[in-house]
Amino acid sequence: MTERRYGEEEVREIFARASRAGEETSLVPVHQPDRGDEGLTLEALQAIGREAGLSPDRVARAAVALDADPEIVPRRKLLGLPITAGRIVDLPREATARDWQFLVSELRTTFDAKGEVRAEGGIREWNNGNLHAVLEQTKDGHRLRLGTSKREEAVGMTLMGVVGLGMAVFLSIVLIADGKAGAPMIMPAMLGLGGAAALVAAALRLPRWASERERQMEHIAAWTHDLLAAAPGNEE
Repeated sequence: MTERRYGEEEVREIFARASRAGEETSLVPVHQPDRGDEGLTLEALQAIGREAGLSPDRVARAAVALDADPEIVPRRKLLGLPITAGRIVDLPREATARDWQFLVSELRTTFDAKGEVRAEGGIREWNNGNLHAVLEQTKDGHRLRLGTSKREEAVGMTLMGVVGLGMAVFLSIVLIADGKAGAPMIMPAMLGLGGAAALVAAALRLPRWASERERQMEHIAAWTHDLLAAAPGNEE
């Protein structure tokens, strides 16, 4: 397997994390050797860090933590409101059947959902409605893909709001044109309030939902990376 090499931004972040891990917050190396087009290996980073007073173990832990950071999947939006959430994390090795059992248990605990498990070829998947976690192989190794969607609910809430407001405006125009002000205006007012309430509910609920799901996914991503960073246990 090709040895992992770190680019300029990754090197800077690794040393920043390694420094924050201890009291020596000013020990980020300022002068670094030319890393060329291929980047620096962990061994090279540890050598640079040693010169700056950072222990090789601290640099190694910072590098592992960097690799554990999940890739943010951009949210899809409807009228500016998030309707999807997702994270992807590259894994240090392939998950065994035992690892998968542990992961499914953690998924059920974190999302408070039993879900359904299935396997097809080299892919393992856990689903609970629109929420899913997929272990799959890539050309460079293995990864965990997490995602969920509230598209149907969001479309329903926003459609209800838009239709309610539209009907309220339409009825108001008709009643005013017919000279029927006063009590008859109660109906369009109720429709307008209902439509506005649906839009406000969507505006309040969807961002909170997306943030909570992303927080849970980041926990699962870090937990899985830590699990697979260790050597595989014996299979039963």
